[in-house]
Amino acid sequence: MGNVEFTTDSETAVLAQELNCMKAMMSLLLKAIGQADAGKVIIKMEKYIGQFDDPEQQAVFTSIVKQITHAYRQ
Repeated sequence: MGNVEFTTDSETAVLAQELNCMKAMMSLLLKAIGQADAGKVIIKMEKYIGQFDDPEQQAVFTSIVKQITHAYRQ
């Protein structure tokens, strides 16, 4: 999966739409796999964030995971 190149637009508005789409899809995937497995995925995402050296990157990823978790719980 690491070798796959995904094309993306250079316009900020398009990138924002793509990101919103990805957040929504992730929330729907978590709902589809069930509560126990979704909890494991969220915990793994949080552990992954803890491995970042850059505090700014950590903050961005933490915000995204919180948004996904909130959408999942609704």
